[in-house]
Amino acid sequence: MEEDKLRLHILPLEDPDDVTCMTFVLQDEDHTLGNALRWILIKNPDVSFCGYSTPHPSERKINLRIQTTGISATEVLRRGLEDLRELFQHIHKTYEASVQQFKADET
Repeated sequence: MEEDKLRLHILPLEDPDDVTCMTFVLQDEDHTLGNALRWILIKNPDVSFCGYSTPHPSERKINLRIQTTGISATEVLRRGLEDLRELFQHIHKTYEASVQQFKADET
C-alpha cells in the first residue's frame, strides 16, 4: 500500500522510548470524528491529555495528540475507536427501534 493512501499516520516520536505521548494524523477526517474521538478518549482514566486540530481548513485531515499516564497511546487510540464504534452502534440500534415503534403506533 502506498504511503499516501494510508488513512492513519503516526508522527515521529520526540523520544522513541516513550510511547505514552504520540501524535496521530487521520487522513480524510474532520471535526465530526475529531471531536467525538477526543470526547471518548478524554473519558479514559489512563489519558492525561487529548486534543486535536485541523492543520488548515482546506485539508481534510486532523492531528490527534494523546498523552497517557503509562500505557501506550496507540493502545488507547485503538480502545477509543472501539468504544466509539460501540456507542454509534447503540445509537443506531436505538434510533431504528424508535422509528419502528413510531411506525407501529401510527397504524
